[in-house]
Amino acid sequence: MSTAQNLGDGEVQVTAPLASFAANIGHNETPADTREVARQCLLDVLGVTLAGAKEPLVEMLSAEAEEAGGAPQATVIGRGFKTSASQAALVNGSAAHALDYDDVLSAMSGHPTVPVFPTLLALAERDGMSGRDVITAFVAGVEVEARIGLMMARGHYAKGWHSTGTIGTFASAAAAGRLLGLDEDTMAKAFGIAGTQAAGLKSMFGTMCKPFHAGKAAMNGMMAASLAKRGFSTREDVLDCEQGFTATQSNGGVKTSAAVEGLGKDFNAQDVLFKYHAACYGVHGPIEAAIKAAEHPAFDPDLIERIDLTVNQHCIGMCDIAEPATGLEGKFSMTHNVALGLLGKANGALSLYEDERMSDDTPAQLRSKVSIKGVQDQGPFEAKIAVHLKGGIVIQERYDVEEPERDLARQWEKLEGKFRALAVPVIGAEKAEEVVKLCRNFDSADSVKPLMDAVRG
Repeated sequence: MSTAQNLGDGEVQVTAPLASFAANIGHNETPADTREVARQCLLDVLGVTLAGAKEPLVEMLSAEAEEAGGAPQATVIGRGFKTSASQAALVNGSAAHALDYDDVLSAMSGHPTVPVFPTLLALAERDGMSGRDVITAFVAGVEVEARIGLMMARGHYAKGWHSTGTIGTFASAAAAGRLLGLDEDTMAKAFGIAGTQAAGLKSMFGTMCKPFHAGKAAMNGMMAASLAKRGFSTREDVLDCEQGFTATQSNGGVKTSAAVEGLGKDFNAQDVLFKYHAACYGVHGPIEAAIKAAEHPAFDPDLIERIDLTVNQHCIGMCDIAEPATGLEGKFSMTHNVALGLLGKANGALSLYEDERMSDDTPAQLRSKVSIKGVQDQGPFEAKIAVHLKGGIVIQERYDVEEPERDLARQWEKLEGKFRALAVPVIGAEKAEEVVKLCRNFDSADSVKPLMDAVRG
């Protein structure tokens, strides 16, 4: 094993401490609020997976899994069949991200839950693990994910890597390793196997490959932990070594100390942000700012001359497709989503991002009036809008969607409403209510089987 490089703010080893944390964290060592948010993440990911289960990309992946065959170990959510645990993680992880309606975490500049819970649910169903085991492993995986994200800073994302696919692979490996009972040395090996598989290109946004990144992260992380347990050889310092993950996939500004400061005391899962629009999180601030502008007494969409939108520079190249031709592209179009917000159409409905809706005349005409400016001195998910009306009236609003909700009871209420809207059309009202109840009490579940039976479809 080589010594650590000076990759960022000092020679700090990070692979070993993160591996030790993931291998040894216990259920009672995690804060109650963190476990509460973890259960909310479970409910949310099940809802978006059920809703995404009929997407064309999931149809294709399901067909691949059925053709491949294999032991029926784990449920493919919303599809009505079982397959191997690894294939279930792939399909469910991809389905969970298919609508881009899943949660986000600023610390890792991506989607924390979709590479993790699909892995854990598949393994727990295969091996008969409890809900308590799963929640503990989820917290471990998300914490590793967040800390690698904080270490890599925004340079990793700016360089063109999709953090959900890259960093998410480590999260899946950490969570799977915790569930499989890996010791800290074997966990470090799992990280090595995860690091050599970690992939995902931002250039694929707006295509089926973006949700595929999440599924592959889930599948590859599971494989990493499983192979490590079998004794597969690899480096044990993948986050520290020359030409390792950190060295090759950063764009400067690495903060190695951020990976270990407060480790085991501070938990990032409590900062998960949930979506209430089925699009890239980078468009949520613009949507909400536009909605606020439309509430101004002087606002009249027929009087709009131009719309100036100011966002953080990191949104440029991420979600600035000016003229979306497909629903997937629409999810990554600030111009289109600002138009929806100003027109009072941004109601969270999945139908807003159907292909045929991209050519609707009114939003199309309005989005052509939007100009976007990226700046450095603004919050990563903060949006400022200036709507210029005829007669010289200018309506200015701002909205920041980076602040986590601390009223967890209120968050439960909102997430249950979102879950029912997504799940009832797939599994019916009775099953949906059963899932809500099971998720609320998941830590006390002896098995994940009742939950997986309820979402099988």
